[in-house]
Amino acid sequence: MDINNNVIYLEKTNIYQRKHLILKNVSFKINLGEFVYLIGKTGSGKSSLLKTLYGDLKIQSGNGSIVGYDLRKLSEKDIPFLRRKIGIIFQDFQLLDDRSVFDNLLFVMHATSWKDEKKINQRISEVLELVKMSTKAHKYPHQLSGGEQQRIVIARALLNRPQLILADEPTGNLDPETSEEIIELLQDLTSEKTVLMASHDKYLMDKYPKRTIICSKNQVLQK
Repeated sequence: MDINNNVIYLEKTNIYQRKHLILKNVSFKINLGEFVYLIGKTGSGKSSLLKTLYGDLKIQSGNGSIVGYDLRKLSEKDIPFLRRKIGIIFQDFQLLDDRSVFDNLLFVMHATSWKDEKKINQRISEVLELVKMSTKAHKYPHQLSGGEQQRIVIARALLNRPQLILADEPTGNLDPETSEEIIELLQDLTSEKTVLMASHDKYLMDKYPKRTIICSKNQVLQK
């Protein structure tokens, strides 16, 4: 298996939570530049699949790779480096309330070993420009709307120039108009990145149709 051919590659993979089988015989691949939806009812295994992809759950059988890392051989020391190549977007933002937008982004950069202050400042400016939040760097999370906070979360996910964005229900707490803005922003990223987005929002998926991966009855299907 050449693990460099696809951004995500799973072949006959079984995914467990402890000893409980969550998804069986999972096989799919996602290429660079694709935007793919991940759907399924609550408890269908979406979160377990995402956890497997960012290294929280180990593959126990089958094969898998993500952004060049073989998931069967992934060690604890590999995980921080893997996660620098993946941007993760959470539904509940997980911004630090006690610091500004700039300092939220600065915290991540220091945690991922950026040292040069000039390059740090430049990169923060770049990602805020990408998400149209350049004027909000001094604001605190509580001073921003939900949509603005989610744009900051996307900016945070882009800091290390990841190959892949994993978005876990990124529009789940947003109103319909703001949700459309966020999905358009995410789809704009796929000229140079891959996005896998978990969602329950049928309206958005109908309006912005893309390939869809479905978790259902312990299996993963595609349409």
